[in-house]
Amino acid sequence: MPVINSIADLAADMTAWRRDLHAHPETAFEEERTAEIVAKKLESWGIEVHRGLATTGVVGTLKGARDNGRAIGLRADMDALHLEEKNDFDHRSTIPGKMHGCGHDGHTSMLLGAAKYLSETRNFEGTVHFIFQPAEENEGGGRVMVEEGLFERFPVEAVYGLHNMPGLPLGQAAMRVGPAMAAFDIFEIVIKGKGCHAAMPHLGNDPIVIAAQAVSALQTIVSRSNNPGDAAVVSITQIHAGDTWNVIPDEVVLRGTARCFDRAVHESLEPRIRRIVEGVCAAFGAEMSLRYERRYPVLVNTEAETARAAAAAARVLGAENVEDGAEPLMGSEDFAFMLEARPGCYIWLGNGGEGETGGCSVHNPHYDFNDDLLAIGASYWASLVETVLARAD
Repeated sequence: MPVINSIADLAADMTAWRRDLHAHPETAFEEERTAEIVAKKLESWGIEVHRGLATTGVVGTLKGARDNGRAIGLRADMDALHLEEKNDFDHRSTIPGKMHGCGHDGHTSMLLGAAKYLSETRNFEGTVHFIFQPAEENEGGGRVMVEEGLFERFPVEAVYGLHNMPGLPLGQAAMRVGPAMAAFDIFEIVIKGKGCHAAMPHLGNDPIVIAAQAVSALQTIVSRSNNPGDAAVVSITQIHAGDTWNVIPDEVVLRGTARCFDRAVHESLEPRIRRIVEGVCAAFGAEMSLRYERRYPVLVNTEAETARAAAAAARVLGAENVEDGAEPLMGSEDFAFMLEARPGCYIWLGNGGEGETGGCSVHNPHYDFNDDLLAIGASYWASLVETVLARAD
């Protein structure tokens, strides 16, 4: 089964929706225009609409040909990035400092296309909840929806998500059972020494030298104290200190991120970071403080639901174009919170190979979602519903 014909007929409409959303990006918990567009379209197709979860979240509920008591959830993220767009096409961002640099405009449009098709055909039994989530980027809108009772208000046996994947050719899909995307933590370390004139360092206690030692020592978490078979990353991404050439400052601020796939490793990262920096500072007679935030957990796909997702993708793309043993990614996703609450599967759909249309990486000011993926993604969603909630007759 290739792309569904009636969904292919929607391609121009989905492209128009997607480009309109791209031109009007909204960031975390501010997706008011986007949510209004989503809600009105769902309502116009006879889908029951619920608003307000996680401030701007929208959930559409559709019952199939018969209600057999079963239900699944399909999730799309709606938010944009704080990023200045550098594209020059007609649908580029009209909002300074904000752009759809990760393809959530496309994810929203694909799920809308699937919702329209399913509302017209209802070729399934049970209930589908279309979950349009705000604030995936950094702010954990998925966590907020779960905490505010998403699955109590809209009970499901499983929940499914997807993301476009630049570098993966259009017409291919990838997924894996188990850990698929890494846990995402952030941290801030403040090292306090004693400032002085840069020409007389012996009168102070240079926190920059101490911070340099700490940065190097932190790399041993992955290289020496972590099992080589358990992937992890500890990256210092910011160093802030001083504001002139001839003054050694009183303190240095280090900020960074930690990533891993194993939950036991996840539990170990914060105490390891604290122990190392405390030790370095103690050796130099300095003080330190650590602020550590666990943003997103490991995203874990369950076996049965991954098999169903692979089968649905194969119906659209052909089994030869579906990789069900893909390598996990060190990127993170707050869909992980939904998968902690319910079984499910998160897949990647090819946005275009390297050097091809759609091949530019996400979180890049030149990125754009590949509109040729819209009908594929909507057909995958429809195929998934018709596979998981297949009619008995």
